[in-house]
Amino acid sequence: MKKRFFIAAALIISGLFISCEKKPEPKQGFSVVTTIFAPYDFVRAIAGDKVELTMLLKPGAESHSYEPTPQDIITIRNSDIFIYVGGESDEWVEEVLESMDDAEMEIITLMDCVDVVEEEVVEGMEEEEEEEEGIAYDEHVWTSPANAKRMVEKISAAICAADPENAGFYRGNTDSYLKELDALDAGFRAVTDSAKRRTLVFGDRFPFRYFTDAYNLNYFAAFPGCSTETECSAATIAFLINKVKDEKIPVVFYIEFSNGSIADAVCEATGARKQLLHSAHNVSRDELAAGITYIDIMKRNAETLRGALL
Repeated sequence: MKKRFFIAAALIISGLFISCEKKPEPKQGFSVVTTIFAPYDFVRAIAGDKVELTMLLKPGAESHSYEPTPQDIITIRNSDIFIYVGGESDEWVEEVLESMDDAEMEIITLMDCVDVVEEEVVEGMEEEEEEEEGIAYDEHVWTSPANAKRMVEKISAAICAADPENAGFYRGNTDSYLKELDALDAGFRAVTDSAKRRTLVFGDRFPFRYFTDAYNLNYFAAFPGCSTETECSAATIAFLINKVKDEKIPVVFYIEFSNGSIADAVCEATGARKQLLHSAHNVSRDELAAGITYIDIMKRNAETLRGALL
């Protein structure tokens, strides 16, 4: 309820800002706005500096607690292509889009690009205190390189349509990037096909459902991928500790921008190593400035998994 009120207020304020603005100058080129890092980086790979590119989620921010500012809403309204994930975390987007004339805007929903699966609660996992009505689908669709390919193709088609004069440039970049994603997929398969174990343990939320499905891996975690909880019960921690001990699992994972406290507790009780598995939801300010990419993040994940599974 609080978030819905915040969004309604942001819509009103953004409307006031727009009504007070002078008529904008004609745009040079076109603009693309994304909510999170993964599609932002896909656009960078396809279009380079030929687009005005904006990521709404600030570097280092936690994506599930994001709330749009009035300026964010204005940025969306002024964009030519708007890319968001979809799902419960992006319900605010629907309200924003309903408030504007989007006839001249191309809107891409990443969850519409792939076959989605329901978010699941596996054994030992802490469930949300309040159950949502209806089916909740897992939103972290980009964590599978095969899914990423389908998103890249959709995004590339939209960019080519928006700027047909440079379509050859965009298609060339897209072809090269799709080959990189194929190589990434092959690298993950090389690791998982020769793995001695097939179970991952996360002392954290679990945003890798599409990834584990793609590579036939099992997992146990403290929370589902879109959980807003940060504290789990003693029973959940005890379950994860026993799982690590029983299966002699050498690594307990945590995700980016987590305090890692649950993974710390499990590692302290078992002697397992604590390691980051990055979901590419967002990156730090320093990482963004250094030009880190989705491919970079996923290659690091492959090396991390090699040590955890082999």
